[in-house]
Order: sequence, then C-alpha cells, then structure tokens
Amino acid sequence: MKTTLEIPDTIFRRAKSVAAARGIPLREFVTEAVKDKLAADAKVSETPWTKLAAGLKHLHKETQRINRIIEEEFERIEPEDLP
Repeated sequence: MKTTLEIPDTIFRRAKSVAAARGIPLREFVTEAVKDKLAADAKVSETPWTKLAAGLKHLHKETQRINRIIEEEFERIEPEDLP
C-alpha cells in the first residue's frame, strides 16, 4: 500500500542514512521500525499479572492433581460421620 507521511527533516535524513548504511530501501527501514514499535506497544499493554500467570503454566498439572485428591477425600465417609 502506498501512503504519504510527513516526517520532520532531521528524522527523515537520519532514517534514510541508516537505511543506506544497512543497504535496504527506506520503505523497508520504515516498515521494520513500525513493526518494532507495534510489537513493543503490544508488550507494554500486557498486564504484569498476565506475564506472571504465564510463568506459572507448568503448575497446571499439579493443581489438577491436588484438586483430584481433595475431591477423593471429600467423597470418603469416615466412620465417625455415620449415624
């Protein structure tokens, strides 16, 4: 897609210079810069607890095991509970 952007002269010159130094067209450099910015913004938008919860994913099986033990214990009838 083609579009027109207004970029301050100093930023444009720096971007064009860096793109040339990397041996890539300015449009590719700008596309990469926009992708990087979008990815960084996506990471910032994640709440801290989301990152923490993802780090605890390995405990899911252990939680299931504990819940199963609790259910089994509650299904047992202890002699003192009988009439």
